[in-house]
Amino acid sequence: MAAAAGGSSWAAVCEKFRTARTLSTVESRKDPETEPYRSKYSARALLQEVKQLLSAAEEGDEARLLAVRRAVLEYELGVNHTDTEELSAGEEHLQRCTQLLEPHRLSPDCVSLYIQAQNNLGILWSLRDEIKTAQTYLESAEALYNQYMKEDGNPPLDPSEHFMAEEEKITDQERSKRFEKAYTHTLYYLAQVYQHLEMIEKAAQYCHTTLKRQLEYCGYHPVEWALNAATLSQYYLSKQCFMEARHCLAAASVIFSQAEQVPSAEDNETEQDQQDLRQRKAEIARCWIKYCLNLLQSTRKLLEDNIGELDPDRQLELKAQRKKEEDEKEKGRKKAVLFGTSDICDSVLAMEEKVSSVYPLDFQEAREIFLVGQNYVLEAKEFFQVDGYVTDHIEIVQDHSALFKVLAFFEEDYERRCKMHKRRLDMLESIYVDLNPQYYLLISRQLQFELADTYYEMMDLKIAIGNRLEELDSHTIKKINSLAQLAIKYYELFLDSLRNPDRVFPEQLEEDVLRPAMVAKFHIARLYGKLITSDSKKQLENMQTSLEYYTFLVDYCEKYPDAVRAVETELELSKEMVGLIPTRMERLRAKLCPFI
Repeated sequence: MAAAAGGSSWAAVCEKFRTARTLSTVESRKDPETEPYRSKYSARALLQEVKQLLSAAEEGDEARLLAVRRAVLEYELGVNHTDTEELSAGEEHLQRCTQLLEPHRLSPDCVSLYIQAQNNLGILWSLRDEIKTAQTYLESAEALYNQYMKEDGNPPLDPSEHFMAEEEKITDQERSKRFEKAYTHTLYYLAQVYQHLEMIEKAAQYCHTTLKRQLEYCGYHPVEWALNAATLSQYYLSKQCFMEARHCLAAASVIFSQAEQVPSAEDNETEQDQQDLRQRKAEIARCWIKYCLNLLQSTRKLLEDNIGELDPDRQLELKAQRKKEEDEKEKGRKKAVLFGTSDICDSVLAMEEKVSSVYPLDFQEAREIFLVGQNYVLEAKEFFQVDGYVTDHIEIVQDHSALFKVLAFFEEDYERRCKMHKRRLDMLESIYVDLNPQYYLLISRQLQFELADTYYEMMDLKIAIGNRLEELDSHTIKKINSLAQLAIKYYELFLDSLRNPDRVFPEQLEEDVLRPAMVAKFHIARLYGKLITSDSKKQLENMQTSLEYYTFLVDYCEKYPDAVRAVETELELSKEMVGLIPTRMERLRAKLCPFI
């Protein structure tokens, strides 16, 4: 073999190796469903032949060179067996590859192959759900890359070059690109491993670095990249890093538009491809909705007083603080998160300018964010229609309702607030009436509770409007009572959904419904107290019903003390009302006494 290395037989070996690679990476995509691994098996046979030829070779002065070539073959066979779901054989070949390379793993002719073998061992152990073992291999690959770049840093040989003639060897630029791509894969797999291990912050950091490197080295699929960036935005949202979240979403939208501009290569796949593209676009739109909603809701938490209204002093304080801080903060943080080359950056920055990333501190600023969110609601609903995507469609409508709810917080005019809540009722009731609770119990409960809460909120607003009048007119009274009764109706529907098949209410509530159920009971108690009637007997009945609901809450918390944490405020008020209502009822009865 040593003699053949420079002759025609070596050229034949290289050709065989190249053919095996082509079968694995190109031809295998065309394999029929009945024989999904046909090309992989053919490639394996060729690799085994090359391995036999190398085994017969005399080592002599070329011992090191032969060891590396054998390692390349073990690597290719390891990947081949992993691809055909033969994990034990795959592991054996990959381990042999690393053993052969171990003494020289930091050499320019070995380092890239060693890292790729470690990557594939990481993948293999992930497939076995042995995530900790996968982590060990991938972190080892990461450490080796960093050590090599620190100690040498020159573009190392690509594994394929060990089966090429000298004149076929690739350029340093291409070597560097391939080496960096292998390392990007290391980071990509590590991001997934950390996600599995619930090391969320580290997973996000690695995901961000991976996305940046993929753009830098042009090694990405636009749709996959955009979805990963949009998903990363949701992590930043959870940390209330709105500038970073917006940057990820803007980059996702810009990169996704590249996929929309590229027509499908095969006409017979076009319709399905277009369908997939529409779905992915709608998924990114949903991430934008969450961005707008989270930004508005976080601002509300900052601005609201202890009764849930906008605090003007806090508003002025935050406006002064924002003017002072925002510029420096944005400049410093932006350097760390920017994606892409200058032309991509320009497009991303243009996209970012369409929506703010700072807390909106008045109605006009909030409305601008609301309108962006609402546009994405319409875009998402184009794909996620109720016919075929019931759950997704309803979740989008719920987000739309939540956008109106939080915008209403910024609105000072009570009548306009009522109109916003009326929009919520219209959209929620239209989907609730067609929903079968037998199949969609959880969603049905969510809608019942939200409808009840919205009617409840509107009733409070109508009372506040009425309190500004010298005297309540019959129209306002009728409206308040109607809203209160509708709120009671939906709270009761929610509570009824908790009953067993014999219509018996549970003695002890499950943890996930404890607070909603107790709040529903508390609100019904308050609603009966708000009903306006000139009929004293009816008034007494309403007070008695109100007392029963307040008493339920107090008694339940005495029986199950663990429940107290979930409803501390409501419990305190309920105890107070349980003490007050009987006295009020006695007074009313005393007035009625001559007539009873």
